[in-house]
Amino acid sequence: MPFIQPGLRAACAALLCAWLVGACSLAPLATEPVLAPNANLLVQGIPPITRSLVERVERYTDFRGHGLVDWHPTKRQMLVAHRKKGDNVTQLHLLDGPMAPLQQLTSDAEPVTQARFEPRVGRYLVFERARGGNEATQVYRLDLTSLAVTLLSNPDERHDMVDWLHDGSRLVVASVPLDRTAQGGRRTEVTTTLWLTDPMQPGSRRVIATLPGGGWTDGKVSPDDKQIAITLYRSAEDSEVWLIDLATGARRQVFPAPGDTTRAAHYGGHFSPDGRSLWVTSNRAGEFLELMRLDLASGAVRRLSAHIPWDATGPESSEDGRRVAVRLNVDGRNELRLFDGQTGAEQAPARLPAGSVTQVRFHRTRGELAVGINSAQGPNQLYVLDPASGAVEPWTRAEAAPGVDTSGFRDQQIIRWSSFDGLPISGLLNLPPARFGGKRPVLIEIHGGPEGQAQAGFIGRWAYFVEELGIAVIRPNVRGSSGFGKTFLSLDNGMKREDSVRDIGALLDWIAQQPGLDASRVMVSGGSYGGYMSLAVAVHHGDRIAGAIDSVGISNFVTFLETTESYRRDLRRVEYGDERDPAMREFLLRISPLTNAHRITKPLFVVQGRNDPRVPYTEAEQIVERARANGTPVWYLRAENEGHGFARKENADFYFYSVVKFVESVLLKP
Repeated sequence: MPFIQPGLRAACAALLCAWLVGACSLAPLATEPVLAPNANLLVQGIPPITRSLVERVERYTDFRGHGLVDWHPTKRQMLVAHRKKGDNVTQLHLLDGPMAPLQQLTSDAEPVTQARFEPRVGRYLVFERARGGNEATQVYRLDLTSLAVTLLSNPDERHDMVDWLHDGSRLVVASVPLDRTAQGGRRTEVTTTLWLTDPMQPGSRRVIATLPGGGWTDGKVSPDDKQIAITLYRSAEDSEVWLIDLATGARRQVFPAPGDTTRAAHYGGHFSPDGRSLWVTSNRAGEFLELMRLDLASGAVRRLSAHIPWDATGPESSEDGRRVAVRLNVDGRNELRLFDGQTGAEQAPARLPAGSVTQVRFHRTRGELAVGINSAQGPNQLYVLDPASGAVEPWTRAEAAPGVDTSGFRDQQIIRWSSFDGLPISGLLNLPPARFGGKRPVLIEIHGGPEGQAQAGFIGRWAYFVEELGIAVIRPNVRGSSGFGKTFLSLDNGMKREDSVRDIGALLDWIAQQPGLDASRVMVSGGSYGGYMSLAVAVHHGDRIAGAIDSVGISNFVTFLETTESYRRDLRRVEYGDERDPAMREFLLRISPLTNAHRITKPLFVVQGRNDPRVPYTEAEQIVERARANGTPVWYLRAENEGHGFARKENADFYFYSVVKFVESVLLKP
């Protein structure tokens, strides 16, 4: 599709001129300073953002946590991802010890959050970076002495670091082609190539194997450096674990065993130190992902967390194999559990600070476990747990702007309601402080995925609505969300897509029954799939909401499936349906918000990144055009240097100020 059709371009220009004339003609605003959007922002229909609004909101835009990236292989030293005060994007930093000052390693206009030390002595780093939010990640070497950066990959492909060989000098990298390099700008077949490369000699790389499809992920190299265990991900309900010979490229399926037709999720993990078994997770035996141990010779599987009715994810093994750490997703809050690597017995739970565990990683030589924890009182903070003694040591402290005391932020409540068919649905509720009396307006924020999950923890900028405007924030987990079992996960697939929209209708019913909530003042918002949900709620329940916010959302399932990047297309067809099938195509067109845009009558705010490879920007452009044709008030914000969400603080700030303006003028208007 063209960027903007000529007629629409002229209409937008006329609209912008009219907006400028109107803005200048408003006497009360003529002398009030405003925040001008930066050069990378296209702004349509959004009233001027006054400096007075910025001054009362900006302290809620500078929460800064720390992401765990890697341990140094020999030193008690951590690599962390952090955005320093005054910086625009997240960069890599070296942390020399508990609460030590950060030493910044990367400096670039683009965010950097993924990296690994050379695993023997930590001579250098290898990191990933994309441009403008396009997710076409490239792999670079960073010299730790000079901080010089060397490109290691082919810019015409997307690359991901997989794992180091244990000899420390060679790295497995996965590459997939991009549509922009295909004939006609579109690929019908996608492959993944595994490369073995020496980052000190990037020209010496060789192909290990070329694999069908784009879903090969999360590989781990065996202790003898002869093979790699890697997951083939087809969907949240269908994945397999394969072994690939690093010398010949030969591959064989190991989990489930060849010929086993059990449709379930199977995810690989670390090898045991002797290379004979593999830590895996799967929901093949029940509703939830369980920690299991797979014997590679016999194919026997031992279930270790079957007694825990929640998903176990991301098994991490200590280098000596004595301990295995997993996260248990308990009703939207991740708990750390430790298992004995020899007997498989669950060990006593660690006494960690309150919050949800986001990351875990064992130090290679010391056996200590780095843990990331996110709580309602602050963004991600890093701790180090000594599994032997149980001692916990803080390594970072989350930061906030002066004037915001996050320690007083209250934990979310779990709420539950019955949907149209009696299915129990749950969500997380942030209630405003008691000083706000009367019935409170409500913001419903719907997660993406659609296999995502609203989880307990810090809500960031949205705390402004709760703490300063007295708005209740509800984050529902409609059917199709992860964390509640594989049956629940599948209840929105294909022709059942709009059942999840009905779950929001039932939530609106629940809100109307709550004495402290105002059902006449409700707004819905969401990003990615949540953006589709926001549009769909505006279509089906427009008479019950004040307005809707759609961020990087799908407006037409058919055009989305035809234009999303090729390495994601088949994955999305499994979830939404295959648009090449005539019956499914007709259904997808019929339920798409674009087809039903004439029913969107309440104010709409659409936000998009120009370089989004997942939900192309044309999904936003077409719903903006169609909704405006109704006479519906539509605000539109597009960032030319962003992708699937805004990663740059200056863009995210203007976006949030605009959301506050939208909420105040639509939801809180007298």
